[in-house]
Amino acid sequence: MKIAAIGEAMIELSMRGDSADVRVAGDTLNTAIYLKRTAPTLQVDYVTRVGTDTFSDRIVAAIEAEDIGTQAIERDPTRTPGLYAISTDVAGERSFAYWRDASAARMVFATQSGPDFSVLESYDVIYTSAITLAILPASTRTALIRWLRLFRQSGGRVAFDSNYRPRLWGDPEAARAAIQAMWVLSDIALPSIDDEMELTGESAQAVAARFVALHRTGALKRGAQGPLCLETGTTDVYKPAQKVVDTTAAGDSFNGAYLGALLMGAPQDQALRAGHALASEVIGHRGAILPR
Repeated sequence: MKIAAIGEAMIELSMRGDSADVRVAGDTLNTAIYLKRTAPTLQVDYVTRVGTDTFSDRIVAAIEAEDIGTQAIERDPTRTPGLYAISTDVAGERSFAYWRDASAARMVFATQSGPDFSVLESYDVIYTSAITLAILPASTRTALIRWLRLFRQSGGRVAFDSNYRPRLWGDPEAARAAIQAMWVLSDIALPSIDDEMELTGESAQAVAARFVALHRTGALKRGAQGPLCLETGTTDVYKPAQKVVDTTAAGDSFNGAYLGALLMGAPQDQALRAGHALASEVIGHRGAILPR
């Protein structure tokens, strides 16, 4: 099985007072890393565009160090990677500052003759998020959704995480339309309750009912409350995290462990528990990626 994760790999600054730890991260990259760590026998590749600078070299090297394929990473000599800084409050809740307007990932799939998605044709599963959709030009976003619809019709599987970030979209209507289109064509849905409530204005109960009615494989992530199984509309009792230091990548790590277990054949209850257990561990550490 070949899995492609599409998105933006960034330089991460995890702030410690006046200093910072410098790492490599990004929402779909975080998921790809945890998926590969959970299911090392699966082929996981990352699809993005970076620059030709030293920070871009650092990104590619970090991805290769996780045994994730980099053959689908494009290089752009005119652009650089995005950068973000994480600050956390006393409860471990994070806030971000971004520098990504000139990010090479915004132009992934771009060619002089229009978007080209042929690099994705050999994969069995494609994973992406609303953050990826948000950074793409509107024409590329529309074309990607159209291509994914055809990919699914030809037997491929699509996994999607909402990861709604209002500042990236600007236009809430465009966000709602694109994200709803992805839910319709996704085989594995990985929404977060907070994202969906903010995006739609619905109550938690309404969000849950809407996703259960889609009859999709997947999980509604609800933080410490634990995931809701979308196939059955039921939940279980999950242990809360022992400590919360930094909630960065809580959802990404859940996705990675859940997908890794699921794609290796685990039943839903085991996949859900794997996702919750890893997310609980990740938020006990600073930064998106746990050290090996």
